[in-house]
Amino acid sequence: MAFPRKLLNPGEDVVVDLHPHWFYFLEPAFTVAGLILLWLVIVVLLDGDAGKWLGYLAGIGLVVALVWGLWRFVNWRSIHFVVTNDRLIYRHGVFAKSGIQIPLERVNNVIFHQGIVERIFGAGDLIIESAGESGQQRFADVNHPDQVQNVIYAEMDKSEDDKLAKLRSAAATGDSAAVDVAGQLEKLEGLLARGTITQQEFNLQKQRLLGTLPPPPA
Repeated sequence: MAFPRKLLNPGEDVVVDLHPHWFYFLEPAFTVAGLILLWLVIVVLLDGDAGKWLGYLAGIGLVVALVWGLWRFVNWRSIHFVVTNDRLIYRHGVFAKSGIQIPLERVNNVIFHQGIVERIFGAGDLIIESAGESGQQRFADVNHPDQVQNVIYAEMDKSEDDKLAKLRSAAATGDSAAVDVAGQLEKLEGLLARGTITQQEFNLQKQRLLGTLPPPPA
């Protein structure tokens, strides 16, 4: 099920829309397989009342595990990890909905983590570090998190390029706020060139400066 278009802002486009990786179903799948194996062992090896009652218990456990797996599937369909040209969105919930939204301009760092098995099957975790109260958010069972990381950085670069283009345009028309931001950016570039600040510090300060730009006139 695709992310609802009605939840997007005007001019906002979806770049990535993901449900969790199938690793999300591993726990109920292993439970079902284990209970089936247990039931078969009981049927083959045990006779009498003990075998019958243990078989009933294993059967009840199997039904519960199947219901658990079905609920996981229903919940899986409600989970969206979305990257747009403006923000990151994580939304979940079958009945009651909840979620997180992080504007691209507030993203400071994107880290992915994959274990050996996860790397083989293309799953992993994404850690998003952002400015603000949320600080750091971890998203588990992401499909190809390394590729999603690249997409996020690419959209961040596009967003900054658009803001820089607007800044240059506004500065060319004599907009005092834009001229001031442009001057501060030039100073930052000088500090970066001299090695006074790191690339990460430069990127963070540039994001803050671009975030102070006034909106373009309607």
